[in-house]
Amino acid sequence: MRLVLGNTMNDLSGRPPFLHLSDEDNVAVAVRALAPGTVLSGAVQTTSRIPFGHKVALEPIAPGEAIRKFGQIIGFAKVAIEPGEWVHEHNVEMGDFERDYRFCEEARPVNILPPEEQATFNGFRRANGRVGTRNYIGILTSVNCSASVARFIAEAANRSGILDGYPDIDGVVAFTHGTGCGMAGKGEGFDILKRTQWGYAANPNLGGVLMVGLGCEVFQIARLKELYGIEESDTFRSMTIQDTGGTRRTIEAGLAVVKEMLGAVAAAKREAVPASEIKLALQCGGSDGYSGITANPALGVAADILVQNGGTAVLSETPEIYGAEHLLTRRAISREVGEKLVERIHWWEDYTARLGGEMNNNPSPGNKAGGLTTILEKSLGAAAKGGSTPLTAVYEYAEPVTEKGFVFMDTPGYDPVSATGQVAGGCNVICFTTGRGSAYGCKPTPSIKLATNTPMYERMAEDMDINCGDILEGVSLQEKGREIFEEILAVASGKRTKSEQLGYGDNEFVPWQLGAVM
Repeated sequence: MRLVLGNTMNDLSGRPPFLHLSDEDNVAVAVRALAPGTVLSGAVQTTSRIPFGHKVALEPIAPGEAIRKFGQIIGFAKVAIEPGEWVHEHNVEMGDFERDYRFCEEARPVNILPPEEQATFNGFRRANGRVGTRNYIGILTSVNCSASVARFIAEAANRSGILDGYPDIDGVVAFTHGTGCGMAGKGEGFDILKRTQWGYAANPNLGGVLMVGLGCEVFQIARLKELYGIEESDTFRSMTIQDTGGTRRTIEAGLAVVKEMLGAVAAAKREAVPASEIKLALQCGGSDGYSGITANPALGVAADILVQNGGTAVLSETPEIYGAEHLLTRRAISREVGEKLVERIHWWEDYTARLGGEMNNNPSPGNKAGGLTTILEKSLGAAAKGGSTPLTAVYEYAEPVTEKGFVFMDTPGYDPVSATGQVAGGCNVICFTTGRGSAYGCKPTPSIKLATNTPMYERMAEDMDINCGDILEGVSLQEKGREIFEEILAVASGKRTKSEQLGYGDNEFVPWQLGAVM
């Protein structure tokens, strides 16, 4: 189910300087900073300054009483809160309450457009039938010990001029990380790294792959190749520093391999393909009080349009749907799918407890400065990115995404780690909403940045692709969702995002490091 924003979202141009999102809410959200004495409704006036994007009480709230936004519980009053009072972490606390999962109750069939009516984009059709939106050569590393050599190979290739005659190759990029050894050779942590590495090697945005290892690490390249049935070819090669003869010789050998791959990688040409070939990663970072009102639900509309065109939208960041998971289980196509999501929620509760944390450690200080008070509030806004179509599957981190439609992947909330899992799962485009102004980009998958509010968009226009702040001025969610969908098609066809123009993406490969470091 989509978060209910009510009729207030249809036309905001003539409304007061606050939003009352649901008739069930006892708080409203400030459209601008409100001075003390600002009239809200009837005799209710603000009793203090209310920052932009923050909440204000519309009625008396007793100690322990639920505070509601989006028609949902976002926390409980620590103390008595008077009408017109600022509602934030000084007077709001978390509390446990029963979730009604109501599995599958709201899973409605989607009317998938017939093939002849589906949108198209220009992508790279690979030999295995998958479609890429970019055409990179990737240098993967099995261990941190080979990270520098992989980076040296990529830098040498990009500055040597060997790509000048190949305009359809987007570049050579090294995917380095900080693990691969000092870890158990089996178990959850090893399996996550294994899935992530193979997922990147198989992502259709990579036209060629060279994997570089040291040779003695726990994470052995030969084991990966045997497990996945990978054979050396004109678009996949591997080597280790120890067998090749050291740093300099490995750099020379790696550069030679890249040169040998150029012809095969450049042979791929863009062609018209259906939008059903898009796997869209749904991301948010640096969220604020407007994320769940503007950019996130607008992206949810775009996700719905993509699903109607036969495509796939991948929601993630399990800690950031915590407290809103009941809205997703109701949309599950089967009880099994819904229960798998709940099982991942319970895993996270146990995981954070074992490590001395708690789920409400998220939101971050920046999120709170932007108006978000609890993880429940943040999650309700974050879940809006998932639109309204049925939840067809739940995946563990970096698992291959094979189902069409709206799906969920279990990842941390930390954006680079989360997006790394989605790209490993096969995502070929990312949409990333932000309210505070997150600086993020990705290779090999382009990231479209969506600003939740106009002031931030204007400050960071060189980083933001689309302003969703104009929803507060009367632009409808449907209009903005259509705009986002059209941008997805354009970027999938080769249009450069702002983060690509700035050169982001070489440092954003961050596999989830789970388990003991030994």
